[in-house]
Amino acid sequence: MAIDYEKLVTLAIPDVRQTYTARDTMLYALGVGLGHDPTSREQLRFVYEKALAALPTMAVVLASPGSWMRDLDTGIDYVKVVHGEQGLVLHRPLPVEGTVVTRSRVVEVIDKGAGKGAVVVSARELIDVVTGERIASITQSNFCRGDGGFGGPARPTPAPHKMPERSPDVICELRTNPNAALTYRLSGDYNPLHSDPDVAAKAGFPQPILHGLATYGVTGHAILKSVCDYDPTRLRAISARFTAPVFPGETFAVSIWRDGSVVSFETRSVERSVVAIGNGRAEIA
Repeated sequence: MAIDYEKLVTLAIPDVRQTYTARDTMLYALGVGLGHDPTSREQLRFVYEKALAALPTMAVVLASPGSWMRDLDTGIDYVKVVHGEQGLVLHRPLPVEGTVVTRSRVVEVIDKGAGKGAVVVSARELIDVVTGERIASITQSNFCRGDGGFGGPARPTPAPHKMPERSPDVICELRTNPNAALTYRLSGDYNPLHSDPDVAAKAGFPQPILHGLATYGVTGHAILKSVCDYDPTRLRAISARFTAPVFPGETFAVSIWRDGSVVSFETRSVERSVVAIGNGRAEIA
């Protein structure tokens, strides 16, 4: 079965509703490394119920549509799908608890040709069920390695964010816990690639890898710490390209360039000198 372009771009992805609590908010923060320094009052506000605040990047895991590419009639070879890019725009601060719904749609499907794969771009709106207000807009790009040549549009993919050519203004190093993936998965992503050594070995890895969105969350923490003074209301948008897998327990060096309200960033594993996230762009207030 191959991708049918018209069918995929008009696909009805079911809405997802989720009620989350302060406990979920704290668990997400622990999963991306907040509280690693138990004496840090700045980090404590994200993992302790006293004056609790939500990390902005938690929006990407709330009311997730899950594996819709696999579960719906998409024609996509899901085994060969790779998470390529992630974007998030916050329209208002994320509440520490509440009931939300996401409405998802396929934005674009780009045919890169036979043997070259396809790119599927999807978007979803995160909405507060009680107030009806839009909290965040979330975009995701997936590279479907086994699905090129289906006869869809062959236009080029959007150019990545251009990184500054000067040295970074600041480099923030954050060490992850060896059990980070086991904690992070409790926020909803139970893919055994991140928890089962046997599954990881079959995929060619020496141990379970860290979730891409966990690395994204750690990177968001670095930006929050380095240029937002730990004020989550100041982070208005964050987007990035995933470039390589990393392992729990590694130290991430997040290089940050600030140009007014725009922040460029790149996340590297210190131990292996591997860039895990590249062409990052954030907007701050």
